[in-house]
Amino acid sequence: MSTASPLACLAIAGPTASGKTAAALALARRLAQRGQPAEIISVDSALVFRGMDIGTAKPTPDELATCPHHLIDIRDPLHAYSAAEFVQDTRRLVAEIRARGALPLLVGGTMLYFKALQDGIDDMPAADSAVRARLDAQAAQIGWPAMHALLAQVDPATAARLAPADSQRIQRALEVWHVSGRPLSSFHTRHSQDRAHDATHSVVSPGGFFSLEPQDRAWLHARIAQRFDAMLQAGFIDEVQHLRARGDLHLDLPSIRCVGYRQAWESLDGLHPMDTLRERGVAATRQLAKRQITWLRSMPGRHAIACDAPDAQQHLLQAALAVVDAIARQH
Repeated sequence: MSTASPLACLAIAGPTASGKTAAALALARRLAQRGQPAEIISVDSALVFRGMDIGTAKPTPDELATCPHHLIDIRDPLHAYSAAEFVQDTRRLVAEIRARGALPLLVGGTMLYFKALQDGIDDMPAADSAVRARLDAQAAQIGWPAMHALLAQVDPATAARLAPADSQRIQRALEVWHVSGRPLSSFHTRHSQDRAHDATHSVVSPGGFFSLEPQDRAWLHARIAQRFDAMLQAGFIDEVQHLRARGDLHLDLPSIRCVGYRQAWESLDGLHPMDTLRERGVAATRQLAKRQITWLRSMPGRHAIACDAPDAQQHLLQAALAVVDAIARQH
């Protein structure tokens, strides 16, 4: 018999290579031992894409067989997946999982998805091809770091969380500004302000948002380098070449701009020497992790756990099970 209330929902967030997948699977196994089935909802903007397995560190078939997983392999790389779609899909999935008497576990590192789920997200302006073309032309003249500086003038909050070379997101933020006259950050904050005193809007149970954060960045940097080396050895370049062979994918797509894929694609295009791929890929992944940690530290109510501590996983399991038990006692 289930020991948890069907209202329970836990989340495990953290930067790339912090051990989220292993922790989530360990928690799912422990819950199963207690008679409580769990299902994992991926909170990862890269895992949604089919055919992108090695470079996204997608869970293995054995890991996927541990418990049901959702929002993995749901999009062809040609098609984007928005934060608004994630919120809609996740709220539906949480309700369905709870109806089955299982515990939803939200697991991933796409912080915009977590924030959108918690705070809601306004309907944003649709893409405007004419505005994008003008922004691309401007960027070709002055470069994306200069475009990032322009963004900082009109939307400092968004610029602060974007890398100066993150052309895709800089372009979108500037596009939103030109089309709507509002900074992109304003679309992310209005719901938060409206719901500041409403604790019922978040699907995650109180105390159930766990954040894996390193005390020593060097530990995480070493893990990132080891993971990238493992990806290269597993055939990552072959995977990218297979995507290129389709003929319909390109660097302007969100899928191909994922960390690692962009660097590999550029090397295969001859924009950078292939022997610099590892260095550029590791550096880009470290920058991603830095942005993820910055986002996490701005999120209220998280239970931070030192992922580089020897007992990190045990600490998370104990804390998560305590939340589950507390909810069960309330019902």
